[in-house]
Parts: sequence; structure tokens; C-alpha cells
Amino acid sequence: MKRKPTLEILWQTDDLVAVLKPAGLATIPGRAETDSVLQQIAAIVQMPHTGKEDPRIRVVHRLDKETSGVLLFAKNKIAQRHLSHQFQNNTIEKEYVAISIGVAPAPSGEIDGPICVNPGSKTRMMISTSLGRPAKTLWQIEDTFGDYNLIRCFPKTGKTHQIRVHLLSIGLPLAVDVLYNPPRGTALAAGIYLSQFKRGYRWTRGERERPLIARLTLHAEKLRFQNLDGQTVDLIAPLPKDFRATLNQLKNHGRR
Repeated sequence: MKRKPTLEILWQTDDLVAVLKPAGLATIPGRAETDSVLQQIAAIVQMPHTGKEDPRIRVVHRLDKETSGVLLFAKNKIAQRHLSHQFQNNTIEKEYVAISIGVAPAPSGEIDGPICVNPGSKTRMMISTSLGRPAKTLWQIEDTFGDYNLIRCFPKTGKTHQIRVHLLSIGLPLAVDVLYNPPRGTALAAGIYLSQFKRGYRWTRGERERPLIARLTLHAEKLRFQNLDGQTVDLIAPLPKDFRATLNQLKNHGRR
């Protein structure tokens, strides 16, 4: 049974529609998926998402299933080509916010690391100067809370898992990422927990502590592109509740 639509429309024209993608919902249908952003937005705007004829909802870029943020779709083939050209030529400006863990090597920097599929695991990507395709990410520390960091990332290319792999390469993996930063030495499931950083934290006896956030600590916050009329469009996706709550607790209890 499909879930009821959970999408918030951020911006819409006759040619394009942008939504706030929630974590946990795939961008497009897959073998293991019974629902997707593509299917939901098609239902909301009452357009098909399959077939060759216009109008229909068409994909121009994707976000990982557990990543939240702004996601843009085209309503016809001309709009799809217009946006796809910008994505392919890396002229669209993207900003992500991430909660990482680790000691930053500097306040900001640039990661220039070619990315390819890890030969040992088809679900993982890796940096390889000999096998990888060019990938570049700019980053800067926005705030630090003990072992945790709020990082703003500016991917200049759009490779699969790019930010996740690049931050890992400089010792700042996403705080929650079971693929690239699995939990170690803890009975707790993947997530950020108040007990991990709040001094004197006490949990209720007999109750299991719930994580503040239990999915990828990555949010696609901003997207800037050229509309079909040549005008610049700036889209902003507000932080979801779990991301905001985690940052509030880190700000209140995570500083040293």
C-alpha cells in the first residue's frame, strides 16, 4: 500500500516543480521500493511519471534515499533538457549542510578526489586517481560541538555519494552513515544520541534511548540555476525537524 503524499512543494511553474524531499523516500521507484518522490509528486500535480508524451514529470537529478532536501523535476522534455544540461556541465550551484564527526584538518578546504565504484562493494564508492571520474567539493566548518561539526558543502560536480566519500577522505565522515561510518563499539543502533555528548545524561530505567537523528546527517539546502526564461532561481529547503532538533541539542550540550 502506498503512503499518502508527504511532499512539500517549494516552487512551481508550468515547466518545473521543486519539492522538499524527506529522508527515507527514494527519488525514483526501485526494486525494493513501493513508493518514491517521483510517484508522489506526479500524483500531487496530476501528471503521469511514465511514458514518452508531454506533459509528464521527468527526473533531472537525484538525492540518496536517506538524504533530505530540495529536489527538482521537469514537467516536459524541453525543461528536462534545459536543466539536465546545467547539471551535466556543473553550472548549477548546490549547497548542502552536514553533521560530521572528527577533528577538522582546517576551517575550510577543497577536496579534489576522482570517484569510482569500489571494486570490493558495488554499493560503495571510493576515491581513485587512476579509475575515478573527476569530483570536487568545497567545504567549510560552520560550527563545532565537541567531536561533532556542522559543515557546509559546495559540490562542484555531481558524483554518486560524492560528499559522503569526500568528507570521509579528510577524516570528517557523516556522523550517521552506516555505509561509510558504521557504528563501532556501541550497543546503540546507528544515530546521534543525547547520551553521547550530554554530560551527566541519565536515561529512564527500562526504556531504550531513542536517537535524535537516525539517518544520513546530510541535507541538500540550496539550489541555484537558470530558469528557461534566463532568470536565476534560488531554492531553499528548510532543515527537517530531526536535523533541527539534533543541532539544538548539540548547541546546548555538545560544546566543550
